[in-house]
Amino acid sequence: MQPKQQLLSLKPYKPGKPVEEVKRELGLEKIVKLASNENPYGCSALAKEKIAEELSNLHVYPDGYSAELREKLANQLQVKQDQLIFGNGSDEVVQILCRAYLSPETNTVMAAPTFPQYRHNAVIEGAEVREIQLVEGHHDLDSMLEAIDKNTKIVWLCNPNNPTGNYISETEFVSFMKKVPQNVIVVSDEAYFEYVSAADYPNTLDYLNDFPNLVILRTFSKAHGLAALRIGYGIAAAAIIQSIEPAREPFNTSRIAQAAAIGALDDKDFIKECKAKNREGLDLFYAFCKQKGLQYYPSEANFILLDVQSDADEAFDYLLRKGYIVRSGNALGTPNMIRITIGEEEQNKEIIEHLGTYIDSVVQKVSN
Repeated sequence: MQPKQQLLSLKPYKPGKPVEEVKRELGLEKIVKLASNENPYGCSALAKEKIAEELSNLHVYPDGYSAELREKLANQLQVKQDQLIFGNGSDEVVQILCRAYLSPETNTVMAAPTFPQYRHNAVIEGAEVREIQLVEGHHDLDSMLEAIDKNTKIVWLCNPNNPTGNYISETEFVSFMKKVPQNVIVVSDEAYFEYVSAADYPNTLDYLNDFPNLVILRTFSKAHGLAALRIGYGIAAAAIIQSIEPAREPFNTSRIAQAAAIGALDDKDFIKECKAKNREGLDLFYAFCKQKGLQYYPSEANFILLDVQSDADEAFDYLLRKGYIVRSGNALGTPNMIRITIGEEEQNKEIIEHLGTYIDSVVQKVSN
């Protein structure tokens, strides 16, 4: 039996090999995974306390409305509770939006390369995907506006963008929103929001009343370090949330995930410390790239995309054999570049040393 025709053109997401399997295959004692933009410092101790408290309640279904988390988050964000929707990671909110708005008669506009789940879910719904190439790592907002027509339902802004780490400034964002028809949903995906330090990054929450077609996505998977528990959320006008709620599964976030998120929200110091250490790590990579003359994208996230002056898979394999898993740009639409998650200080220094040796060997081969 054949599924939907559009599914035949898609490939399921393939995660990297488990660390233990890589250790066995390569005979290594230590493997450091810097490929999935996880928080190398784990999660808050307050989140762990909340997880422990929930372990005696695993036989009970979770609160489908996430009432306690909803109230706490609404208070922190200063939005109304009916302006929130929770998902099994912000990925699921992407899926919910696509299920709610997209069909074969519609189209959706996004950058390329960007977070692949926008395209993946749009294809499943049979919608036309209009991809606008980045310009020097940035969204080409003018071309994205030109791609919008009467059949456009959703425009996706990944801010900061994955895999480049570039961001859309407040001036650019507001100008863009003013030009988008109000019957077109604009999604500002802010998965790396907590890491941003740019002074002109938009506080999109301030614009929810001005732009009733705006949907903001955030997650507890990145800076909060709860990737394993899969919990994220969307913020929008109550009318949008009400209209898409029927596309959400009834118990889509677990008791443990909700509890951990509640604990995480209480630990501002943890986020502040992770942000500072991440910025220090980025500075190390910037200095290395400048020393070696490598192209890179300044990042407002917890990763860096940099040029390796060779095939990305070759650099990936070299670093893997040194015990470091990174993301090859061949899988991201950026050949000759690799994406490295910012790790702990020792990890950053060690992978930079390995990468320096690799780059030197590439340069020597070319000169010969």
